[in-house]
Amino acid sequence: MQLYYHPLYSDLILAERHRFPIQKYKLLKTEIENLGVSAIHFQEPKKVTVSQLALCHSQRYIDDFLNGTLSDKAIKKMGFPYSQQLVERTLLSIGGSIQAAEAAFSHDLTFNLSGGYHHSHSDFGSGFCIFNDLAIAAAHLINTEQADTVLIFDCDVHQGDGTAQITQNHNQIITCSIHCEQNFPRNKQESTYDFALPAKTADDEYLATLKQALDFCVRIHNPDIILYNAGADIYTKDELGLFNISLNGVYERDLFVLNFCKQHQIPLMCALGGGYQRNLSSLINVHKQLFKAAIDL
Repeated sequence: MQLYYHPLYSDLILAERHRFPIQKYKLLKTEIENLGVSAIHFQEPKKVTVSQLALCHSQRYIDDFLNGTLSDKAIKKMGFPYSQQLVERTLLSIGGSIQAAEAAFSHDLTFNLSGGYHHSHSDFGSGFCIFNDLAIAAAHLINTEQADTVLIFDCDVHQGDGTAQITQNHNQIITCSIHCEQNFPRNKQESTYDFALPAKTADDEYLATLKQALDFCVRIHNPDIILYNAGADIYTKDELGLFNISLNGVYERDLFVLNFCKQHQIPLMCALGGGYQRNLSSLINVHKQLFKAAIDL
């Protein structure tokens, strides 16, 4: 197991009541260490390159973000105030997903303690997602001939609309989104496979759908690697989620995905995805289920 983390993941100055829980990355790293994961398993990511970003994003959008020439409307849609600090953090977190994806081929199971930025479209950011790390990582693996087929398995409570839009004409990237039908974004895109579940979906229905979806995608497409968006916002107490999934249900989801990939010998890279609770210790406990599952494998 290998994990990618940088202190800049949590180093962003936001307004006191800002909706995004920026401190969660730093706090989660401490909790993972408390689970017994030693420092040798942690790697510092390198920044994504402009040419890697251009695999999935328009040059104009890339330039506007890097040069600070985004419109006020574009910044508002992105969800973060613009700063050089944001640029540095973004480039490192996207780089972390790319490197974790590459490392999965030799380590079997890898994590980026960030990522899952699935609302980012080819030419704009949205919903706290600036560049689409998993789409970029998938395109990079294919472009460098490290993989022929990549499955992006998105289990955030919100649909991976940006991922679907970016990859719509890329038949080597398979996208599967299991999400809440009534939740953000209002206008859904068309993934390769969408499993839109109703609000208040509970453990049994969710886990049955998850197992059928993953088994189906692997049987049909035989991916060389799976990039997993392990959103914590499916949890029943999430303030931006509408599912009724218990804490144990989150653990069972993550354990199934990790164990399935282990049994089928498919390299797996995991990104954190969303999670929104004002109570940070409660939020960290939900994200932590992914790492408890990894230890329990």
